[in-house]
Formats: sequence, C-alpha cells, structure tokens
Amino acid sequence: MSEGRLLNVGKVVNTHGIKGELKIWPQTDFPEVRFKQGGKLLMIPPEAGDPVMIEIVSAREQKKMYVLKIKGFDNINQVEKYKGWELKVTEDERVPLEEGEYYVQDIVGCEVVTEEGETLGKVTDILSPGANDIWVVKMPKGKELLLPVIDDVVLDVDVAARKIKVHLMEGLL
Repeated sequence: MSEGRLLNVGKVVNTHGIKGELKIWPQTDFPEVRFKQGGKLLMIPPEAGDPVMIEIVSAREQKKMYVLKIKGFDNINQVEKYKGWELKVTEDERVPLEEGEYYVQDIVGCEVVTEEGETLGKVTDILSPGANDIWVVKMPKGKELLLPVIDDVVLDVDVAARKIKVHLMEGLL
C-alpha cells in the first residue's frame, strides 16, 4: 500500500469463535468491496505501534457486523490482541462514486458561496436526517446555516477547488 492519507473502513470490536476470526464494525459504504476475499487492509493499533497488513480469506455479514477470517491467523490466541484496531485503506483506493455523490472528507471544509459570489462560510458537518443530506455551514459570525442537499439549492460542487456554489431559497438564512 502506498503512503498517503488513510481512510477508515472498519474497526475490530471482538474475536469470533476459536478459529481466529475477527468481528468488524464496518465504517464504509462499500463493505462488499472492502471485505471481499483476497482484499488487503491495513490494521492500525489504537495507540502507538506498527500497523499490520492483512489479507482477507473470507468474510460474512452477521447482525450488522462482519466476521473476517485473516490469512495466517488460525486461532483465537493469535487475534485476541487486535481488539480495538482500525482497518484502513489509502485514499487512492477509494471506490469511484456516481455523478453528484461525494465523500464526506471531500465536502467538509469546502467554502460555500452564493450564485452572486457572496461567501457564506465553510461546511463543518453533514447530517443525514432522512430524504436528503443537510450540509452544516459555519458562517463568519458563528451562526450555522443548514443547507439541504437538493438540486434547487446546490448548484455546483468543485471538490478540487474546495468550493460549493448554492442558490439560497427563501427561508434558508
């Protein structure tokens, strides 16, 4: 795996059985890609220590978790120490998204401007309450603006320039 920014895809929450399997809490929208047979992930310790590169032998979903069998680990004693470790991939291994879909880390921190060019602030958070996401924009005087992510409001997203152009519908400010 090449160096670069690492992205979380899961967390080891426990062992499973006595044959060296790990229970994983998925932190990805693409568990079927991340936890597929032959997939490689980087396991990062919760505090200081060296990361471990692992290869997945098998994976199955179980009650909103994933149970992974890792190559080279065949009993519970070998995997016990990995509880709490994070599973990560490099940024260049991101799954390509459809048009109009974005990764959270690509949106948070972007500057938001109106179609007239007025700067509103920066996106600080993304909420997912229901039908559409809400981008939380921190305005210069500390006030928060909640922008619904719909075509009528979000006109253009330029991830490379870290800029989002919006149309302020009546009642948003």
